Amino acid sequence: MVNKEALKKIKIGFVPTRRNIFSAEAAIEFANYTREKMDEIGINYVDIKDVNSDGLLYDDEGLEKVYKKFRDEEIDGLFIANENFGTEYEVARLAAKFNVPVLLWGPRDEAPAEDGSRRRDTQCGLFAIGKVLRHFNVPFTYIRNSDIDDPSFTRGLVDFIKVCNVVKTFRSTRILQVGPRPFDFWSVIVNEGELLEKFGIQLSPIPLGELTTAMKDILEKKDPRIEETKDTYRKWADVQIEEKDFDKVAALKLALEDKMHQYGCNAGVIQCWTELQREIGILPYASEALLQTEGLPVTCEVDINGAISELLVESATLGEEKALFADVNCRHPYNENGELLQHLGTFAFQTAKNRPVLPPSHFVFDYPGSAAFEIKDGDYTLVRFDGDHGKYSMLLGNAKTCEGPYEQGTYAWFEFQNLNRFEAKYVYGPYIHHMAAVRADVVPILAEAGKYINVTPDYFDPISDKVDAYWYGDLESIID
Repeated sequence: MVNKEALKKIKIGFVPTRRNIFSAEAAIEFANYTREKMDEIGINYVDIKDVNSDGLLYDDEGLEKVYKKFRDEEIDGLFIANENFGTEYEVARLAAKFNVPVLLWGPRDEAPAEDGSRRRDTQCGLFAIGKVLRHFNVPFTYIRNSDIDDPSFTRGLVDFIKVCNVVKTFRSTRILQVGPRPFDFWSVIVNEGELLEKFGIQLSPIPLGELTTAMKDILEKKDPRIEETKDTYRKWADVQIEEKDFDKVAALKLALEDKMHQYGCNAGVIQCWTELQREIGILPYASEALLQTEGLPVTCEVDINGAISELLVESATLGEEKALFADVNCRHPYNENGELLQHLGTFAFQTAKNRPVLPPSHFVFDYPGSAAFEIKDGDYTLVRFDGDHGKYSMLLGNAKTCEGPYEQGTYAWFEFQNLNRFEAKYVYGPYIHHMAAVRADVVPILAEAGKYINVTPDYFDPISDKVDAYWYGDLESIID
């Protein structure tokens, strides 16, 4: 279970609803049960108890009050709970006013009374609301009709919060672009206008010299943050580079951080080689690693879609797990389904299995400023957001770490269900050789978020049925 502080990042509007031909008393009773359960879980929600004596939505007067309240509260998602059958047109009208994820659920009915009467008919209401939401062109998620104490309710509600966080992060993304892409990297070409027009993703491009000038200014002024940053590095890693180069690593980290704050960015990309080394004499990867560690991902080779991939996969965990950004390099020497994911040191330090090292150099570039460690063992979600010709998708799936040869830099060997399938997806595209990963299974979260951000999930294994079952199937079938 995600901790309650992480859950508080997202604010949802709670919309319990009823229909007047069914028991209002029962609807109020179950709405209060729902509130109590959300309080127990730690959900950050805006209630509508003040709209009328029932604290439920069922008419136009209440609709206007709820809309204004949720608008002013700037909600990140809507939770529609039809506590009896529900008023489908009112909740659909409300949902259509907000461009946020929508969750639909109703508590399972009790047995009919001895005389055969029923108080609520919530499942039938789910069918009606789902149809009307479709008429209003409102995408939505639902939790299967279940008891309030059924594990599927708690899990579904928490997962919906994660979906909301992915959508919120994606739509508010602004990326600092430091320099143009390296000439040799045609694979990282993106359409800046299209990213803005389709998704609202903004780029803040600056020349490489603006960054290096800021870095040199930090060094010349002997900014006290340099020593503070070096102390932070020492807490995480063994530093094996000369002190003057260590100062540069810290100063570059600070300059990147300052520029991201200056331009209001939540991620960055950088032309990491080779002009940068001629300018400042270090690699940027150790600087990137600490930024990743502190929640500001920066990717290499000006891979803008790679930075978006990182933001997606990390936000799906509510920030509980840090993402890593890696090259998909080569096949395992003796495991037919094994693959190397590696980079020169960009991974967040929280992902390390062994204590990280800042080595004197790396075999690819003979400069200081890289980092080295193997990542923690476990099961990971891998994702690559990418597109071309106006179509965008997320390559999604799972892989587990496996034993493999030692590598310089930050690395992991992953074992796939079928590496040939994975390889074919990459060769045919629209994906490139960079990928983000996180030590958690968030494939269903990202797939569900895709419907709200208009990005198609593309699985490298045949798991679509399993993903569907995760949201509305039996828990037993998911485990199997």
